[in-house]
Amino acid sequence: MSELRLGERVPNFILPTVTGEQFLLEEHQESHRDCWHVIVFFRGSWSPACVRALKEMEDHLEQLTNEHVTVMAIAAENDAELKRLSEKENLTFPLLSDEFLSINEVFGVFTASQEGIGSYGEPACFLINHDGELLYQQKQTGPFGRACAGDLLETVRYLKNQQQKKGSAS
Repeated sequence: MSELRLGERVPNFILPTVTGEQFLLEEHQESHRDCWHVIVFFRGSWSPACVRALKEMEDHLEQLTNEHVTVMAIAAENDAELKRLSEKENLTFPLLSDEFLSINEVFGVFTASQEGIGSYGEPACFLINHDGELLYQQKQTGPFGRACAGDLLETVRYLKNQQQKKGSAS
């Protein structure tokens, strides 16, 4: 399993979206040059805890956008199931399908399997800056204990404040 380190550039990836398009991370970063990016890995549409976490992320999306942060979420589930989830819960950020866990593996997300569901990635969250460098990561070995959207928002504000202090001291 890969291990990303703080300050390193995260790897580029391409995954299908629920809208049928291909999502290329580098292209997304280029079109949002002044933004930081949150990549949320979740178990799947079948996990009530993950659905609650995604809805909470949607509830904080305006505040994150005001902080110049974009959000995307990835699950090892087919795009049709993710599309149903997106429509049912009115999620407006990109949901990406990593059916074969290839991106989960690249990011070092823990995997598990369950009879009737198959293999899936455990919850994880990565925050990257506008240069694609990893600023924060949290990986779970089970469904509970993940960073909530409000805490993530506070982490963004804290890191941006620290960055401004560092910049004004030079």
